[in-house]
Amino acid sequence: MTTFISPQTLTVYDTVAPTGAAAYAWLLILIPLASAGLLLLLGSASDKWGHLLATLASWSTFAVGALIAAQMWNAPVEARRFGQTLFTWIPAGDFTVDFGLLVDPLSITFVILVTFVGSLIHVYAIAYMEHDAARRRFFAYLNFFIAAMLTLVLADSYAGLFAGWEGVGLASYLLIGFWNHVPAYAVAAKKAFVMNRVGDMGMLIAMMAMVASFHSVSFSVVSTQVESIPTASATVIGFFLLVAACGKSAQFPLQAWLGDAMAGPTPVSALIHAATMVTAGVYLIVRSGDVFWAAPIAATAVAIIGAITLLFGAIVGCAKDDMKKVLAASTMSQIGYMMLGAGLGPIGWAFSIFHLFTHGFFKALMFLGAGSVMHGMGDQVNMRRFGALRGAMKVTWLTFMMGWLAILGVPPFSGYWSKDKIIEAAFSADSFGGTTALWAGWVYGPVAMIGAGVTAFYMSRLFFMTFHGKARWTTEAEGSPVRPHESGPLMTIPMVVLAVGAVVIGAALSVGDFFTTWLEPAIGPVEHGEPVVGEYALQGATLVLVLVGAWIAWRKYGAAQVPASVPAGNALTEAARRDLYQDTVNEALFMAPSKGLVAVATVGDSAVIDGALTGAGRACQGVGKLVGATQNGFVRAYASYILAGAVAAVALVLAFRL
Repeated sequence: MTTFISPQTLTVYDTVAPTGAAAYAWLLILIPLASAGLLLLLGSASDKWGHLLATLASWSTFAVGALIAAQMWNAPVEARRFGQTLFTWIPAGDFTVDFGLLVDPLSITFVILVTFVGSLIHVYAIAYMEHDAARRRFFAYLNFFIAAMLTLVLADSYAGLFAGWEGVGLASYLLIGFWNHVPAYAVAAKKAFVMNRVGDMGMLIAMMAMVASFHSVSFSVVSTQVESIPTASATVIGFFLLVAACGKSAQFPLQAWLGDAMAGPTPVSALIHAATMVTAGVYLIVRSGDVFWAAPIAATAVAIIGAITLLFGAIVGCAKDDMKKVLAASTMSQIGYMMLGAGLGPIGWAFSIFHLFTHGFFKALMFLGAGSVMHGMGDQVNMRRFGALRGAMKVTWLTFMMGWLAILGVPPFSGYWSKDKIIEAAFSADSFGGTTALWAGWVYGPVAMIGAGVTAFYMSRLFFMTFHGKARWTTEAEGSPVRPHESGPLMTIPMVVLAVGAVVIGAALSVGDFFTTWLEPAIGPVEHGEPVVGEYALQGATLVLVLVGAWIAWRKYGAAQVPASVPAGNALTEAARRDLYQDTVNEALFMAPSKGLVAVATVGDSAVIDGALTGAGRACQGVGKLVGATQNGFVRAYASYILAGAVAAVALVLAFRL
């Protein structure tokens, strides 16, 4: 049954002083950060063991997080939010920002996801990056990425969150462009960096508005005082927080960087798309829930952006032949589901985080599976040259199947328990922009349900084109034959672990409403409500759409012959192959005007400013030359100057007297 929260129960519990393992929460940031710094400082001296140190640091961070989570679960509900001030960061008169940690069920959920999935990715990367000369540096960047993400989710203020936010942006730039000797990869890293800076400006403006309204950027101050400021002010803060979230989580209209981010090594793709960077925007929205509760128009905007993006990503995914780019489009779409849920209010917050958690397992699994396929297929990513890999790569096939069934939402796999709850919450929507709108559920709900059907099609297309049908492998006649083979245990074991999570984690967290109860100290208690359509009818209709989408994909890409070359498509197919022309739109609306302004400014600078200064300089040079010509050293010349001056003076006097 879908649930929602009433305004009277929005208040969360106060923080308490940390004890036990929670008092050492700062180690969650320090351990991976110290490891990254050490590897970068030692340089090539740590090449032989740097990857092992980084992996040990990641697992150690997970162990600390697990101990804190266990302590938190055993504590009373009202004592599950720990606050700890580490030091005064920004003392500026009567405005002070302390750097502190907020360790509650919401932040520790992210800690567990980031560190556990991140640690498995570390193990996988040991083998995947085995022959890379800069493997040590790669692992240093991975640890820095994790440290930055943990700073983001553990900070107790928007300023601390922003520090981690920027750290994640820097780490993503370094990792996406890790193979920057390839120009296209360097361009992809730059694109991700620039587009994220657009979102970052939204975050900065939101914090400026907070300082103006609350004289603070602390989560506790903002959440408790936001209802006391005008709704318009809260709406401004909410909208700029949304801009920040769109940039980091690749949501419309700042989504264009995500597909190009596949330029990075596959472990990077798994980390960015499953556990870290793209989830940061969802965390920001949920952590700022009180702001959006006080600004219903901004909350509605969040839901609309999520609905648009989930369909946008699904449509793009239907036409891509690059295996990793299909998964990237899938990530965009699934984050859209989370944003949709986050815009629906507190019950959406809970289910958004639930889906974020389960998605982390099955999406990381599928990216690692994609890397395994690339490893066995000579680094190829074109699904049109795959097919029939289930025989040569049985472990990869079976584990990838678990992720595929989970993202489709087939019961009892994890996606069924989380994504279907967002769909139910969408059908429960009864407001739009703060006003009662009984029709809202009939808008959000069908969009979410249609997205599920389209997801089933394009993810089934990926699965069948890769593992089923006839082999379309590159042959000797084409110059570079491939011989598919299974990956080694360091790559397959993390996939098996994630596959188990993709199967059971959703059901396990659903028992007795465990997950919503777990999040209660952070987002408040929930109450039961009814969607506009019966729960079982929604589940049945969603499952039918999923099965239909999968069946269509099987008929076209499993049972039928798949052409090795790209066939001509209709207008929508061609548009989807080109990412619905998102780059063209960005270039026309933003890049072209910006280039025009730069050109005008350049001309103005060179013609007006430089011209004036250059002209003045040349005039001075001319005067100097003229004056210098008179200094020839001849006495007769100087006498003539004196005579001419005297005559001129007399003439001037006589002229005035007459």
